Amino acid sequence: MTTPDSKISSTLISAWGAVFSMTLCVVVLIASEFMPVSLLTPIAGDLHLTEGQAGQAISISGLFAVITSLFIAGLTRRIDRKVVILAFSALLILSGMIVAFAPTYPVLMAGRALLGIAIGGFWSMSTAVIMRLLPEKAVPRGLAMLNAGNAVAATVSAPLGSLLGDYIGWRGAFFFVVPLAILALVWQWTSMPSLPPQRRIGQGNMFRLLGRRQILLGMTAILLLFMGQFSLFTYLRPYLEAVSGYSVPALSLVLLLMGLAGVAGTWCISRLLATRLYSILIIIPLVMAAIAVLLIPLSSFKVPVAGLLIGWGFFGTAAPVGWGTWLSRVLRDDAEAGGGLQVAVIQLAITVGAAAGGLLFDGAGWWSTLALAMALLVGSSCAAWAAWFEWEKSTCNRNVSNAELSLEPSSPALSRRTRFWPRRPAPQA
Repeated sequence: MTTPDSKISSTLISAWGAVFSMTLCVVVLIASEFMPVSLLTPIAGDLHLTEGQAGQAISISGLFAVITSLFIAGLTRRIDRKVVILAFSALLILSGMIVAFAPTYPVLMAGRALLGIAIGGFWSMSTAVIMRLLPEKAVPRGLAMLNAGNAVAATVSAPLGSLLGDYIGWRGAFFFVVPLAILALVWQWTSMPSLPPQRRIGQGNMFRLLGRRQILLGMTAILLLFMGQFSLFTYLRPYLEAVSGYSVPALSLVLLLMGLAGVAGTWCISRLLATRLYSILIIIPLVMAAIAVLLIPLSSFKVPVAGLLIGWGFFGTAAPVGWGTWLSRVLRDDAEAGGGLQVAVIQLAITVGAAAGGLLFDGAGWWSTLALAMALLVGSSCAAWAAWFEWEKSTCNRNVSNAELSLEPSSPALSRRTRFWPRRPAPQA
């Protein structure tokens, strides 16, 4: 006999299975996105390109991810969300096959453009889908799982690509992820329930969301956070090699430890988000800013530098989980549009932060990049504090409004003036 409790338990198990399948898809997406970093030289040699041209394979995926994230919610608003997620997973498979067998540079770029569409669309939908799959209390853990997959893939993609490239060539390295993408697609097909589109008030241009002060402040904090993070992170290798004197094996070990610390950070911090959301969003960029500053005077001390960067991985990797949880709370009624806007802001921040950091690294010296990261991260913390203040103010206003409604008299004949300024009793004779 099937009991209601057993049905609920079965539903939760299936939902977590769908979350695991999405996590595997994230691993493949991120690994595919960053694998060219360690394969630029063989790609350029095989297709008769410069390394700069080969490097555009990374830029074009980011560009198409931004474009997709801005428009995907509106374009797919009448389609079952399960079908949409499956379509992006299929696009990931197609992209991997096109890149692996690309005979020319334009075909390679077309395959990378398809990857960008898959990345932008999948990440835009991910928060909204997690919100529908899991109970509200479990949403932070679901988002943390996705971000842990992101951290693992970002950590291993470059060294894995380099290793595979040495043994089976760059084409084999790209094709290596295709079976994993097929596994993710089949897993999603079997575990994810149907998720019919939901009618929402105000669907349309997602930039309308920026008219809400809470959203504007939050997106500003996200923009500054990722600009600061990637203005530093992009140039870690030259900093560690040229400034701190790390060898390549030691550098690889530090990067690996940063990734593992990121997985631990997402697990630890996700458990605090239910009760300490805004505190975490304010404190994390402050801690990262302090680390950026300390990396300047301690640059010649290898062990302290390694310790600081492990701390950077612990807090920095967990930050997106906090902002994903924030999005699920402030945009319950429009999480898909909010997710698209958030992905676009993050991709823009990564591009601008990396470019600004590079200009300063070459023009003013390595320390200026760290100083820029510190300033941007402090700005992110200030914007997060302002978002918290706005949230508290709006919550207070709602509580006051509810209290006034609870004081409404039962008689409709009484006016507002009568309720708050009652007439004096008539004098007795």
